[in-house]
Amino acid sequence: MRLAGKSALITGAARGIGLAFARAYIAEGAEVAIADINLDAGRAAADALGSMAHAIALDVTRQDSIDAGFAEAIGRMGKLDILINNAALFSAAPITEITRADYDRLFAVNVAGTLFCLQAAARHMIDRGQGGTIINMASQAGRRGESLVAVYCATKAAVISLTQSAGLNLIRHGINVNAIAPGVVDGEHWDGVDAYFAKYEGKAPGQKKREVGAAVPFGRMGTAEDLTGMAIFLATDEARYIVAQCFGVDGGNWMA
Repeated sequence: MRLAGKSALITGAARGIGLAFARAYIAEGAEVAIADINLDAGRAAADALGSMAHAIALDVTRQDSIDAGFAEAIGRMGKLDILINNAALFSAAPITEITRADYDRLFAVNVAGTLFCLQAAARHMIDRGQGGTIINMASQAGRRGESLVAVYCATKAAVISLTQSAGLNLIRHGINVNAIAPGVVDGEHWDGVDAYFAKYEGKAPGQKKREVGAAVPFGRMGTAEDLTGMAIFLATDEARYIVAQCFGVDGGNWMA
């Protein structure tokens, strides 16, 4: 029960990594707002998780939705101790085929969404005067370029940079800002990633997924549950002296 008495908001938490975080946080005693653009899916997830979970409608690309979603979550839980900025989109294309619409869409969710949700949480935490924890989801893709993944890599590099700046700015208020950089994580998200590589590299469906899994030094792709230990640790008092860092949880794929 390392998070007993804590309240958390997790964006994009109706499925995948966000849902795994919510499940793990509740198991550790936290109350969790399942914030997602798909409210029906969020309600189904919250119903399955029990009374410590609350479904919140939240579109991270709209400031009015961020304001309303955070206000509702804080109203229902009484406070907000932890934010996990998990909502994100992926795309892939050669440089010559990147569209402005796709660029704008990824930066709106992955970068602006992270920044302005972080801002909303920080304002509440500062006003409350008891500090807090903000965890941004970066990626190994933010630490390097990739031939077909320029826009996504750029957004995750921006998340790492925002984590550093926000961490330095907010620690004087007792707010710890850090990031987690997963590697290749299995799940329905990777089905979409695999489809991009099938299209642009001429691979058979599932081939890229098998290749990247085999290349991980640990010996397999990660799972959402592989990430929960770091997400829990960063929200505990044990991590209070960790500021503005990005932690790779990737089976050894990238050594920072």
